[in-house]
Amino acid sequence: MRILLHYPGRSADAWRDALARALPEADVVPWSQRDAGAFDYAIVYRPAAEHAEALARVRAVFNLGAGVDPFLGLPALPLSVPLIRLEDAGMAEQMAEYAAYAVLRAFREFPAYAVDQRAARWAPRPRRDKATFEVAVLGMGVLGTRVASALRALGFPVLGWSRSGRAVDGVTVMAGAAGLRALLSQSRVAIVLLPHTPETEGLLDRATLSLLPPGAWLVNLARGALVVEEDLLALLDEGRLGGAMLDVFAREPLPAGHPFWHHPKVEITPHVSGLTQIEPSVAQIAGKIRALECGVPVSGVVDRARRY
Repeated sequence: MRILLHYPGRSADAWRDALARALPEADVVPWSQRDAGAFDYAIVYRPAAEHAEALARVRAVFNLGAGVDPFLGLPALPLSVPLIRLEDAGMAEQMAEYAAYAVLRAFREFPAYAVDQRAARWAPRPRRDKATFEVAVLGMGVLGTRVASALRALGFPVLGWSRSGRAVDGVTVMAGAAGLRALLSQSRVAIVLLPHTPETEGLLDRATLSLLPPGAWLVNLARGALVVEEDLLALLDEGRLGGAMLDVFAREPLPAGHPFWHHPKVEITPHVSGLTQIEPSVAQIAGKIRALECGVPVSGVVDRARRY
């Protein structure tokens, strides 16, 4: 078995070594050392057009990133070649931690206390009622479900929104445009975990974000293109929204002159809410390759029409 690996960056050797340990029967070949021979599988992070021809000739392609957008633009990746995404592989726990921090920060009003500290002002606030502090999770896949579970464990009422409206224990799940309007109108914090598709691009614009109650928070852990950044900034400046925690942006790295860097109501992180972990990812990929070798179907195959 021959596996073609493309991972640009300092961790390339670590990925290759982990794959060699997990699949000792395989020859793992880095992209820079590829030859004209045939490959059975490709494991790829951030593909470019130059990779398309080679990827079209393998039995399956495994994506090492959280989103599949870069693959869907490749000109020569035939539908006969399955594109398989990572399912959790350590990302869900990280996103649950991030979301819990964001929600607790808003609920306990820590940003307001930070302002008071800088002003040397001692001003205790009354305890909020957690039962009325609804949190919305937009996107109820593997990651969204884990985030919802973590927030429920903290005692917050959780609302979910998904394309299918699939039931999730303990979560009020809604679907469709009407469901989104109803969900946002009662959510004090909205956490975005939707895939980037033509339907979700620019979904959170001024009209949609204005459905949130006054003082609500937006937390984006999905893709920057889902939020119209100018509209978000305007609503923050107008005092309509309480704040935003953003891990993803329309342009990354975030340009040095972007207003988000110094906005008093915005906290940013450099796309770290769910970092891909090598060992759990490799274990998952190795298990799926062995299943495919035995003719057993695997989960995580991307529906290219839906783009996730």
